[in-house]
Amino acid sequence: MNDVLALPGAVEPRLAAEFPGLELRWTAVSTRGGPSPPELRARLRELADRGRGARVVAMRTQPVAHAYRAFYRHTGLDPDVTRIPSEQAALRRLLDGGFRSQGRIPDALLVALVETGVPVWALRAQATQPESLTIRLSRRGEGPEGRLIIADAQRVHGPLFGTPDPDVAARGRDRELVLVCAGVDGVPTIFLEEALWLCTEALAPD
Repeated sequence: MNDVLALPGAVEPRLAAEFPGLELRWTAVSTRGGPSPPELRARLRELADRGRGARVVAMRTQPVAHAYRAFYRHTGLDPDVTRIPSEQAALRRLLDGGFRSQGRIPDALLVALVETGVPVWALRAQATQPESLTIRLSRRGEGPEGRLIIADAQRVHGPLFGTPDPDVAARGRDRELVLVCAGVDGVPTIFLEEALWLCTEALAPD
C-alpha cells in the first residue's frame, strides 16, 4: 500500500472515555470528479460479482462489520434496523443486481467501503477545516441534542456514520476534497488508512 497522509482527527474526551477505540482519520485529495473512468466501473463490476448472497449473509460475522454493529448497539441503535454502511451497500447490490456507477466520487467511496468495511465521507475542501475535525456530541441549536456528530471549528458536517450535510458533501465536479473516516473498537487503524488510500487511488486525476 502506498503512503497516504492519513491524519488524525480529534475525539471529544468524554466520548473517548466511553468508547475506547473510537477514532477519526482524514486526508486531502485532488480529483477530476465527473463520471467514473472505465477502470473504476470495471472495479465495481468485479466487486459486485464477489458480493453474492452467501457472502452477504456471512458479512455480519466478519470482524470489521461485527465491530461497527457492536458500536451501533452501544450507542442505542439496532443494527438490524439501522444498518451499518457496509451492509447497506451489500443489500443495495442484491436489490440492484450489481453496483451501478454514480460518478467518480461516489464510486470511489463505494470501492473503499466494500473492500475494507470502513465508510468514508468526501467533503468539499472549501467547506471544511480539516485540522479541527472532531467527533463530538451535538449541542443546542445543532439539531437533536446529544447525538454523535462529526464537526469542525466552523460547522457540523453530519451525524457519525450517517450522511454528510448537503452543503459540505462533495459534488460531482469538485476537484479539491477532504476524505474522512471513523473507526471503532475492533477496527485496526490500518483499515482506516487503507480505506483512505483506496479512495485516493480511485480519485486520482487521469
